[in-house]
Amino acid sequence: MSTATGTTPDNGLDATLLNRVTEAVRTAGELLRKRHTPQAGCVSLDEIVTEIHANDDAVLDVLKAPLMAARPGARWAEDELEGGALPPGEWWIVDPAEGNINHVHGMDDWAVTVTLVRDNHPVLTVVHLPLTGDWYTAVAGHGAHLNGAPLRVSAKTDLGAALVGTGQARPGEDEDTFHRIGASVTQMLIHGLVVRVSVPATLQLIHVAAGRMDAFWQFSDVRSGLVAGALLVAEAGGTVTDTRGNPWDLAGRDFLATAPGIHAAAVSALSPRA
Repeated sequence: MSTATGTTPDNGLDATLLNRVTEAVRTAGELLRKRHTPQAGCVSLDEIVTEIHANDDAVLDVLKAPLMAARPGARWAEDELEGGALPPGEWWIVDPAEGNINHVHGMDDWAVTVTLVRDNHPVLTVVHLPLTGDWYTAVAGHGAHLNGAPLRVSAKTDLGAALVGTGQARPGEDEDTFHRIGASVTQMLIHGLVVRVSVPATLQLIHVAAGRMDAFWQFSDVRSGLVAGALLVAEAGGTVTDTRGNPWDLAGRDFLATAPGIHAAAVSALSPRA
């Protein structure tokens, strides 16, 4: 996928499916909101991992069945931290608590994300932020929306004026990936205006789709952290590629989403790190 204008609108998707997904996500989001506290209760790594799994399990208990019923024939991508291409056909890629690490530490930047992927390209997504009540939705060929209002990416053309971001995709990445992240941040500190480094990816990508940020990149293929934001940015008029400027899909090993006016400059800054 590259831009919204290159997306085929005839996907066999309709408002009924989007409404069914939204209702399932609403139930899941309310459950996760009730589990949230503004204090970090976990101290040890074991406690953190246990609470993260408890959040995931609780949400999946109310989310998986209605999604599978809403799209008969679609399959379920089981591991939210897995990457790479999927077999042909339709798949639900879900992060029941995107930004789970933030949730268990009492922070507010987390969400429930559900994306339908067809032949390794996202075609429908719902991202819900239960604490704010915000809904980010997109259907391929029909634009991206925040609470029903159209989203549009930034009109910036100067990377030197850009607010950009990246982050760690998952714990335990290899040392080479950490060095690539560090080198890319240095390049963007040189060529951009301000660099944000945070998690999760989706919470930065919604800002790119809304024109609040100008670019996001990541050296990772973790599917659940990229597919929702990729569709939202593309449908909001942005450009989604790998860090070398090539078309992106789930087979890609890295990711870049930008306002069109700074894409070439972002690729130039990042491609030596790819």
